[in-house]
Amino acid sequence: MKTAWIAAALAATLTQAGLADEPAQSPAPAAPSGPVLAQGPELGPLTETAQVYAAFHQDVNRAGLRELRSGADLDVVMDSLASYYQGDRLVDAQIAYAALVAAQHPEFVDAVRAVADYYGFETARAALLHDPIFVTGFMGADLAQESVVGAIEEDVTHMRQVGERYRQAAYSLQRESWAQRRERDRRARNEALNTAHMRLQTSFRRADPGPEAEAGSGTAVRLTRDGRMGSAVSMFAERPANLPDLPELSVAVGQQQMTPDERRVGRFLAVAALQSIETGDIALLDSLLGDPAVERCIEWSRLMLQQCIAAGSFRYEDSYCIAAHALNDVAQCLTTAQRERVNLDHITVSN
Repeated sequence: MKTAWIAAALAATLTQAGLADEPAQSPAPAAPSGPVLAQGPELGPLTETAQVYAAFHQDVNRAGLRELRSGADLDVVMDSLASYYQGDRLVDAQIAYAALVAAQHPEFVDAVRAVADYYGFETARAALLHDPIFVTGFMGADLAQESVVGAIEEDVTHMRQVGERYRQAAYSLQRESWAQRRERDRRARNEALNTAHMRLQTSFRRADPGPEAEAGSGTAVRLTRDGRMGSAVSMFAERPANLPDLPELSVAVGQQQMTPDERRVGRFLAVAALQSIETGDIALLDSLLGDPAVERCIEWSRLMLQQCIAAGSFRYEDSYCIAAHALNDVAQCLTTAQRERVNLDHITVSN
């Protein structure tokens, strides 16, 4: 009830803010290539969590670049990806990263602060925590949502492309003698996947590392490129050049097309909104930095990966398991899209 009341009064609030005696500060214009990354302490608590999401996509990118010359190469890929799939680690990181992308839109942040100033912090906080969709009606939220959806879907598409590469490799590797070796006991391999999360180490920086730091850390990269944030994969200069194209999907009458998941994207924007009016206490965001449904989806993907490994007899089958479960299934979990029924004669949806 409180949320509906605040939503109804939102338009009046923003109008009064625009008619105030004090001249409003005009937001800095965004560059044509994308919004400028907002700088300031209000983004600090989210950055460390968001770094895990960037690190994950760095490992996906490395999987796309890796030459598969032995079973050890496949093991490294499996372990590096599975290390993110325990508990809420990757889900929290994606929400934090998406919130940083949303927070780059000054109009959206200004609207959030105007509402908080008018109704008070406690009321605004309660509304954001109670119903994340509430924030999607704020001024500038449409542009913030567009940036978030575009960034996440670019990351997901890259995961699927890398997955397609490993799916195709499952066939081409059958010509390699090492990949035809029969694996009789996969317990050690699955135990390594079970404990991979204990060995995860990430080292990301928001600014360019100095020569000394870069020489001492092969995993250190920038969280942003040229002060801007888009998709996580876009920050890596070296990316696989010949990843397979994904097939187009034809959607017939009565089937479903993909549309943004309003509740999920609303959660991303709510974290950005709450952080913009908060003092920086990350504990306040705990109820939003998490999505149990997505966590269960990733956990199921991890279990399916282990089942696939246990059922396989040859090394080349590991490549298929990576494609199907460590990449494609998790990509589906992380997408911002949902299916919506349509009654059109013909629609072509590009993956």
